[in-house]
Amino acid sequence: MNSFTDNFTINGITSTAQPIHRQNEVLTPDAVEFVARLHRATEERREELLQAREERRNRISTGQDPRFLKETESIRNDPSWRVAPPAPGLEDRRVEITGPVDRKMTINALNSGAKVWLADMEDSSTPSWRNVIKGQLNLTDALERRIDFTSAEGKEYKLRPAGDLPTIVVRPRGWHLPEKHMLIDGKPVAGGIVDFGLYFFHNARRLLAQGKGPYFYLPKIENHLEARLWNDVFILAQDLLGIPQGTIRATVLIETITAAFEMEEILYELRDHASGLNAGRWDYIFSVIKNFRTRGPRFVLPDRVQVTMTAPFMRAYTEQLVRACHRRGAMAIGGMAAAIPNRKDQAANAIAFEKVRADKTREANDGFDGSWVAHPDLVPVCKEVFDSVLGEKPNQLGRSREDVTPDDRALIDIASTHGTITEQGIRNNIEVGIRYIESWLRGNGAVAIHNLMEDAATAEISRSQLWQWIYSHAITEHGDLITREWIEEMLDDEFARLERFDGDRFEHARAIFEEVTLTEEFPAFLTIPAYTRYLHQSREPELVAA
Repeated sequence: MNSFTDNFTINGITSTAQPIHRQNEVLTPDAVEFVARLHRATEERREELLQAREERRNRISTGQDPRFLKETESIRNDPSWRVAPPAPGLEDRRVEITGPVDRKMTINALNSGAKVWLADMEDSSTPSWRNVIKGQLNLTDALERRIDFTSAEGKEYKLRPAGDLPTIVVRPRGWHLPEKHMLIDGKPVAGGIVDFGLYFFHNARRLLAQGKGPYFYLPKIENHLEARLWNDVFILAQDLLGIPQGTIRATVLIETITAAFEMEEILYELRDHASGLNAGRWDYIFSVIKNFRTRGPRFVLPDRVQVTMTAPFMRAYTEQLVRACHRRGAMAIGGMAAAIPNRKDQAANAIAFEKVRADKTREANDGFDGSWVAHPDLVPVCKEVFDSVLGEKPNQLGRSREDVTPDDRALIDIASTHGTITEQGIRNNIEVGIRYIESWLRGNGAVAIHNLMEDAATAEISRSQLWQWIYSHAITEHGDLITREWIEEMLDDEFARLERFDGDRFEHARAIFEEVTLTEEFPAFLTIPAYTRYLHQSREPELVAA
């Protein structure tokens, strides 16, 4: 066997997707066997951890507030341990650009002038088989500087000819997402194992030869035991390829409310491979809503646009994150600036840039070592802010935040968030949710809507807020009771306003949106029913109705 080129099973490994051009460069026999070994060593524990997630979420939703763990108190109280020092290419992370690993975005990100590119195989990428395989090819092509792209309009994109490119940090899918096009012993492989395993197998030595290394962002982690599982994957992967332990470095997104109570423990579990924590603000807000969705008015948030980083529970989260990181020698990376510049409206641009500048200034002054942007035009803004604080220093690791007191109650002080629920906020959630899912179904996991970059996390906020407002009998600023029937009326209105086009997936998008928003039970992730119902497995991996 030279490669996986068709649907078949061999050595317990099954490929179910129609092959993609150049797939044989990715799915070599050794690479697939490597992924299988990672899967078989970890799958049972992954399933146990996913079950534990559900049980913990149920406990929280029925009244048990999360707290700092008593059983890990000794780790938090031990001042002696620290994570590994910054790895080559990760010493200076003052501005990081994020985006999917399609060919155009890969080139634009690497030409952006950012210090780091978060190559995203998760929230901004639809996990069609085409995207999974093409993403791996694009990453390898980029590392070999052989990547280019010509748009349908004839515009050419190429890497700049000389100079260092941003350090690549890959974000694989989370533990909860399956890859249904690759079965091992009859079971789907975890999407994260596929993404991590293929990239590491093909590029770890290539990266080391270039003076850097295989670096990753770990999404959706909910506790230190899930971090421990990733650490075990890293140890096994390095052993299998004969690569020194500690070569892999991982930055963990603290984007779930439960992980916020275990930040130091997460760093401890990954300490030989840890490089930092990131304040993944949008998924964090979604996680708060999801976990406390049935807990009544105390946990009901206002319109999404009113939930800013200055809200008390968000301030507690980010300040405690910086403290935890710098106490242990890890980088603290700030959240996403989702603004998308509109070059046709300079006045709107000026307002958006000023908001980004204020957000990044707050982060830099709080001690963050860098931050995220979603568009190349925002790289200079973020860089200027951090330059003014860092000067010639590569980071702020030497700045302690021991003035911050760990406070588990402050992390869930949702009631102190000021704001209102408006009809426009409801309508915006409906529009964003449907338009995002429609784009996702066509293979695009990142979409600009109203000059903001929307991904799965922001779509999750949109639908989960509606679910919670209905469940909690929330009332708008004008005294209107939010009911399912009223939401359905507005959904009809907003759906009728959508601009339709040949080949759109709006009918399917609406069906999924209703399934994850208007049902009695709350689905944990909207991408799971979307993936289950609309990813065809037996032919060209386009997204179609099941």
